[in-house]
Amino acid sequence: MKIRGELKNDTAILTLRGELIHGPETAAVDDYIKGLMADGVKRVVVDLAKVKWLNSSAFEILLEGLISLREVGGDLKLACLTERVESLLMMTRLISIFQIYETKERAVVSFIKG
Repeated sequence: MKIRGELKNDTAILTLRGELIHGPETAAVDDYIKGLMADGVKRVVVDLAKVKWLNSSAFEILLEGLISLREVGGDLKLACLTERVESLLMMTRLISIFQIYETKERAVVSFIKG
């Protein structure tokens, strides 16, 4: 799992690459989101275009990040879902909890339009 972060319009964009399935991978994403929050970032977009697979541990980390950010007046949005990841979100019914965008640019703009 590789994480690339960038800041655009006070929104952090996390581009994830690889598999997000257990231990070190999910902990790295969790630590990254917590680090952003410690730096005062409240808006996060997670780009999943290059994620080959994720499991319940990954969903748990993303959901925890969403909840933590919302508690401080922020939000976490998902972008660029692969067909496989989108179907997993549908099966788990988490698709109704996350805001999902076709592109990371649209997700960033959604924060501005608010």
